[in-house]
Parts: sequence; C-alpha cells; structure tokens
Amino acid sequence: MSELQLGLLIAGALAVVGVLLYNRLQERSVRHKAEQAFASRHVDVLLTQASARREPSLAAAVMRRDDDVAGPPEEDLPDDRLDYVIELSAATPIAAALVVEGWQGIERRFARRVLLAALEGDSRWRRIGAGLPGRYARWRAALQLVSRNGVTGEAELVEFRSEIETLAAHAGATVSAPEMREALDAARALDGECLDADIQVAFHVVMPRSGGIDTHKVEAALDAEGLAGEGNGRWIRLDASGHELYGVTTDQGAGAGEIFRLTVTMDVPRTPDLKRSYESMVLLVRDLTKVLDATLEDDNGRILDEQALSAIGAQLEVVRERLERRGFPPGGALALRLFS
Repeated sequence: MSELQLGLLIAGALAVVGVLLYNRLQERSVRHKAEQAFASRHVDVLLTQASARREPSLAAAVMRRDDDVAGPPEEDLPDDRLDYVIELSAATPIAAALVVEGWQGIERRFARRVLLAALEGDSRWRRIGAGLPGRYARWRAALQLVSRNGVTGEAELVEFRSEIETLAAHAGATVSAPEMREALDAARALDGECLDADIQVAFHVVMPRSGGIDTHKVEAALDAEGLAGEGNGRWIRLDASGHELYGVTTDQGAGAGEIFRLTVTMDVPRTPDLKRSYESMVLLVRDLTKVLDATLEDDNGRILDEQALSAIGAQLEVVRERLERRGFPPGGALALRLFS
C-alpha cells in the first residue's frame, strides 16, 4: 500500500469518526433541551392493580338513604399536586379569545388531561374555554401527570411545555414553569402512594336458584330502595349533587333470565363522604338480603357478617384519612381526576 493510499485511508477514518462524534453531540444537545427528564416510562401500577380488584380483607351507625350529602360541585382547576402547571404572565391583559384560539389545538392533542385557567381580580382562578369573554394578565395551563393509566411520559411533557411556550410567544406573554425532572419525580411518588388507596369494595347478594328467580321481585326491591336504573341490568345510587355513590349489577344464572346474585360495588377514592356512603351501602345490602331471602358474600364466597362489615368500614376510614392528608379527599375534584 502506497503512502498516498494510506493517507487517504486514515483521512477517511478520521472523517467517519468526526461524523459520529458530531451526531453524538447533537443527540446530547436534544436531551439537554428535554431538561434531562427520566429515560424510562413508569410501569402502569394502578392499571395493573385494577385488573385484580383489591377489596379490604374483612358500619358502624347507619344512615337513611335520604340523608345523602349534597354540596356544591368543585371546579376542576390546575393544581400542582396533580398537574404540571405552567404560568403565563403579560404586562397587558390578553383577550381570552386569543389564548383559547391557540389552546384548542393543545386540548385536542391531550384531551381531558389539560386545563386552562385565568386569574380574575386578585385571587380567583377561573376555568377558561371557548366563547368566554374577558381579558386576563395571568394564566395557568396544566397537564395532568398521574391517573389510573400511570404517569405521563417525558416526551408528552416536553411536547406540552413546548406547545405552551409557543402559545405564550404568540400571545405576548412570558412563561414560568417548574423543573420537569422534579415534577416527574413527584408524579412517580404520588402514583406509588395511590396504590393502596385504589380500592373497590364489592358485596354479593346471592339468592338460591331452586325454583327459579322472580326477576320482578328483584327489580321491585331495587326500586323500593330508591336506586336509579341505567338499563342493561345496572342500578346506581347518586347523592344530591349527582355523584355516584355505588352501583348494583345483576348476574345471570344458568336459565334464561335467571338472576342468581346482585353485586353492589363502590369505587372508594371516587366516592364522596366515604363513611356515610359506605353506611348507606351496608344498609342497602342488609335490606336486600332480607327482602330477597339471600345471603351476603364477598368475592371469595365467604359469608359477610356484622363483624366483617364493621372491619371493612374501619379500613376505609384509614384510606380516607390517608387520601385527605395527601390533599385528595375521596369524591373531590382532584380525586376524581387522579383516579380516572
């Protein structure tokens, strides 16, 4: 091999190495722009848990069903306990129509996981949507980081932040946003803490099938209890604010139209006034077992007596207290979003 050929070979090798190094530097630059967010996606802990419902292993005073608590519905607003919140500020108030115009594309992309609010006066934040008038100097755009589907991925968070920064630039506003690494870290911690609170309680009112089941008697019993029929063999109880407290579904037996059990279920973190709602649920199953000459069982076919029902109620109180300490009281606006 001549010196010329050797020189060309060495020059070509150096050129290839240079290209590889350049590409690596470019890749690191892109990652730096993502603020070094986590490289792996979080395991879907809550969804995995939901595939095998967690029921307490085992109520005190019982309320009448016409005492269901009513209260004003909470408004969904950005909250940094659950959301990645970006604040937009402008020296001159911005017309709502201008911001909403840019927001609509973001809302289509992220659907119900995003919220937009503006500050009215000095202290009241208000949800903003299409058609609302007004001009506002401070805005909050939020992406929900945790739900039963797990933690939002880093790529989506980077995309959301980039979209909001573009929107702010177009509207003439400045942006203030939390560090993404810390936000994702907190979201992962919250996701783990939610595992033990994501509980569904299920009671089964089981009727003997000998001689067949009188479906009209079953339906009359449910109607007498004041439950609302949804069709397809499901009834629900709502509080005065329209929140679902628990639902009743029917299972078909071997014969056509034969109902052999009613299943009463409560989604614990999504149920408002948890203690009283559970007491109402217990009263319902007690009444049904008497009227239908049935037995009350858990998911494993064990008979539930008063001691077991009281023990479950005590466990639910622990769950309620844990959620409230974390800032997510059961049935509240934040809990409904978190456990969705």
